[in-house]
Amino acid sequence: MAEPRILVAVDGAVATITVARPEKLNAFDIGMLKELALACDTVEENAAIRVAILTGAGKAFSAGGDIKAWGGMRPEEFGHQWVRLGHRVFERLATLRVPLIAALNGHALGGGLELAAAADIRIAESQIRIGLPETGLGMVPGWSGTQRLVQRFGAQIVRRMVLGGETFSAAEAHGLGLVDAVVETGTSVAAAQAYAARVASRGPAALEVAKLMLSVANGEDNGSAVEALGSILVAKTGDLKEGVAAFSAKRTAAFKGEW
Repeated sequence: MAEPRILVAVDGAVATITVARPEKLNAFDIGMLKELALACDTVEENAAIRVAILTGAGKAFSAGGDIKAWGGMRPEEFGHQWVRLGHRVFERLATLRVPLIAALNGHALGGGLELAAAADIRIAESQIRIGLPETGLGMVPGWSGTQRLVQRFGAQIVRRMVLGGETFSAAEAHGLGLVDAVVETGTSVAAAQAYAARVASRGPAALEVAKLMLSVANGEDNGSAVEALGSILVAKTGDLKEGVAAFSAKRTAAFKGEW
């Protein structure tokens, strides 16, 4: 059986998700996308986890999509099996119930930057570069590079990366708001762990609800965020408990409007 290439380690309230294909600069293939979705499930299902860290093994964060994985696909396969799958998985990552911190230990280019953009906080090492080089290969960003990145960082910065092929150093990315902090080479994971401890010390329910509220304010995932907030609120009420009890007992519910 093949070794897993998306690793999840849990230490108390902190989960660390590591993209572990260093020999390919942590470039993704379809199997890795599916593994990342399962890693998201692992984090979601563990109530003890309050914050997650995302990083890469070796010297790379992620080179994005492995060209060998998609280069020979038919157009319909490329659209459905590659682009749409990656989009769904990255959306799953972006909407984790817990805050997500990306420790950028290496370059974040193309799909690697789209992966980093799914995080709530990005901590970059000083030597890295950030960019979206897809148009140089005759293609376009497909894992929310023109959508989530525009919502989070602004259209003009994304235009420069997509249309002009510009890449930015960690310092430049920090000045543009693409990353939240720059640290020395080899220290991004430790910095992310320190920030994760800070996050984990705060109220977990407040963190989850605040993350949903921020998503709504930023125009991301409005429908599901609103429904999640409403469902959490209603689930705490006496009316829900009474409704479930009445259903089980096959009687008419006596709602009292208790919050």
